[in-house]
Amino acid sequence: MSADRPTLPPVRLHSEAELARDALSAPLMARAAKLARWAERGVPVGVGGQILEEPLAAATEHLGLTGDEDGPAYTAEAWQLAVDTGLVEITEAEESEDGADLPDDAVAGTATPGEELSLLTSGSPQDVLDIWLGGMETVLADAAAPDLADLADQLTEGGELDLDALDWNPEEEAELLDGILGNLYLLSALNERPDQDVPLPALAASMIVPEDMDEPTDEVLEEVSEAMMRLDDQFRVLEPIGLVAYRPVDEALIEELDEDGETVLPQGAGASSGDGPLTDEDVSRYGLVRLTPLGVYAVRARMLDAGVHAPAVGDLTDKGADVLLEALPDYPEALAQAESELWLAARTPLDAARDLLTSARGDDERAPRRRLAAQQTLSLVSPDAEAALREVLDDRQLGGLARVWLAERALPGIPEPSQEMIFWLTIDTLAAQLGDSADEEATTELRDLVQGLTEQHSGFFDTAWRVDHPGTADVLEAMGRLHPDKKAAKEARKAAFKARSRQSG
Repeated sequence: MSADRPTLPPVRLHSEAELARDALSAPLMARAAKLARWAERGVPVGVGGQILEEPLAAATEHLGLTGDEDGPAYTAEAWQLAVDTGLVEITEAEESEDGADLPDDAVAGTATPGEELSLLTSGSPQDVLDIWLGGMETVLADAAAPDLADLADQLTEGGELDLDALDWNPEEEAELLDGILGNLYLLSALNERPDQDVPLPALAASMIVPEDMDEPTDEVLEEVSEAMMRLDDQFRVLEPIGLVAYRPVDEALIEELDEDGETVLPQGAGASSGDGPLTDEDVSRYGLVRLTPLGVYAVRARMLDAGVHAPAVGDLTDKGADVLLEALPDYPEALAQAESELWLAARTPLDAARDLLTSARGDDERAPRRRLAAQQTLSLVSPDAEAALREVLDDRQLGGLARVWLAERALPGIPEPSQEMIFWLTIDTLAAQLGDSADEEATTELRDLVQGLTEQHSGFFDTAWRVDHPGTADVLEAMGRLHPDKKAAKEARKAAFKARSRQSG
């Protein structure tokens, strides 16, 4: 694989303006901004900018969360986000003369609105997104942190903090969360419906169950169940910043299964859950999650920072046709069309067609796939490009697809192709299809195409092995493997041998 080829499927991104609006409306971000404005008269804070008990009560009331038992906790989280993102800035108090440490509830400084706050209203969408991304990293770190209740238990018991006893490894925890977000990103890219929810048990299993394990063991199922409950905690933390849309695990279900000592897994993930198959409502009780459009943007940004090639639809708009045709064969069909439409919209039909045809030429291994991508992209071009297609009618590599394009538009004066050109185009098209042969659906389509060709053209193999195309032998060998008729398959293998001998001779 070429180093510059995509390693991930492309994703559709919302516009920066839409994403910035999503960022500003994320509950945690909106609260942080509201608190930053509230701090205009100055708010006394403790060490590290921590909001103290008295102003915390006032801040909770300002946010309208007084009636919520978790209101103070939500307020403290929002305040910390404001501190971490620079929405408020801290002016430290003068140190005590004796240099003694301040008690936790002592005033260590004063918080006032920071420079970043003005960017939320007067800055560009990218300014808003940069602030949000900084806050999102803080929230991700919180999600990967150990359970505070377990920490409190250790400290209450008077023992020293023992991370091993917590069964918590910071690097492993962060890596697992990155892997989960990466899986959600892939699903967002590959699903025709980007708003498709993913059942939490399936997501946990994707990170735990080995690919070659047909039936998970009880130990593996227990591990999946534990990972699922850890993810439930983490997604509850990540949802308020707008990274994921999450329907949590049903609290009643957790209590039921915890009392019975069973794993928290539905039927189909290895645990018994009744006699019949689960309904959609049953599955939803175990948690449903997906990346939001803002989440897709954020995970992609993190991948790009890590050096991963994570393309987005529209990336190729300002690139040449050679770059477009090299990339499109690796894109899912719907995204390839979307990318082509954006690329074409930036050019006149005639210029676009000429660039595509020029870049489609070649005898290298990927050339057939480029030509197929060119043909698919040209199918979106208006008849204004007619002159460009007529210019290549006599071209051995492009004349066939040019005739197809003209015929599809019922344009007059299309010369009949020679038999040599027909067979060359057939081999070229099959060679392009072979690139997807690892895909089961693509293999089925190719098998049907192969069978149809030989049924329509008697003596196909007698002529095909003579075609002067670099992929002739490979195509015929593939036809021998794929053809359901044993006699035809044998003829294909013989033809492949002749083609191989002709090429080497």
